Amino acid sequence: MLADMIESIAKILFIFGMNIGFFAPVLGWVERKQSAVMQDRIGANRADIFGFTVIGLFHSIADAIKVLTKEDFIPTGANKFFHTAAPFISLVPAIVTFCVIPFGGRYTLFGHDVNLVISDLDVGLLFIFAFSSLATYGAVLGGWSSNNNWSLIGGLRASAQMLSYEVAMGLTIIGVLMVYGSLKLTEIGVMQENFFRWGIFMQPLGFVLFLTCAIAENKRAPFDVPEAESEIVAGYFTEYSGMKFVMFWMGEFLEIVTISGIVTTLFFGAWHLPFITDQMLLSFFQFAGSNGASILAMLVNIATFFIKVIFFIWMQMTIRWTLPRFRYDQVMKLCWKMILPLSLINIFITGLVFLR
Repeated sequence: MLADMIESIAKILFIFGMNIGFFAPVLGWVERKQSAVMQDRIGANRADIFGFTVIGLFHSIADAIKVLTKEDFIPTGANKFFHTAAPFISLVPAIVTFCVIPFGGRYTLFGHDVNLVISDLDVGLLFIFAFSSLATYGAVLGGWSSNNNWSLIGGLRASAQMLSYEVAMGLTIIGVLMVYGSLKLTEIGVMQENFFRWGIFMQPLGFVLFLTCAIAENKRAPFDVPEAESEIVAGYFTEYSGMKFVMFWMGEFLEIVTISGIVTTLFFGAWHLPFITDQMLLSFFQFAGSNGASILAMLVNIATFFIKVIFFIWMQMTIRWTLPRFRYDQVMKLCWKMILPLSLINIFITGLVFLR
């Protein structure tokens, strides 16, 4: 009982630390630096400590200090309760949904079975869709409660876009569920131990459609019409400042991490190395003893998982700084007239293959 409690606390602290302590601040720097590199600029490089700039990484610390000293402004006529609650509603789902994403397999350490996922739910995928959909309310309430016309337009755009792409996104992974026969993410990860059973080979169209829907659901460019600066100032969070503004911003960045984790788990072998099974990994580290082999294999699997996650973060950032913003009608047309029919065709073809 005590060992289980320690294991749970350790996993929560690790994932919370990785997301809030590492990815959230670093992605702010990545957003600036990668765009600068792609646009032939230098990017953030001024903030320093004792003359050391560390390629601009200290800008994240400077931003945090600046945000903490910003005034928390609520417009006249705004609904104070919902104006305050909206950023929390946007941020919390981005953090909580990572609880069911496995970042490693099962290992036996000192007689104790360790499963590297915070909550190994039988309906893990349903949990992700159910909880992540709550973020829609954060954008809608933020826009409506601000008593600002531009914010309201942004909130309406966000609600239509996010609800539309949730429908399409749910259909894009039906093919994956048909192939692996489970909603449990740990089981889907285990079944991809064989490199040629990775989801990208079993469902290539499903991968492209899911990633497109996930980026649109996160309201990132080229799907950032709910916050189109050139049209509606900053959209649904125009009237936000200080920590509340940062919570919207952080929720967006953490969703990038969550999307990368889901894509890795469903389509790219989860924590597995190509052509190397878990048993082969344990055998390779047998020189360290049974417990040492398990620890080393666990570290390799965790590193493999997060390297894949970082790759998909880079991919999303590249897409964000490569493609121009779509018009609003184009965003909705892509969902209902292209992705939705293609996802249904993908389900039909997958069913035919199984019946063959």
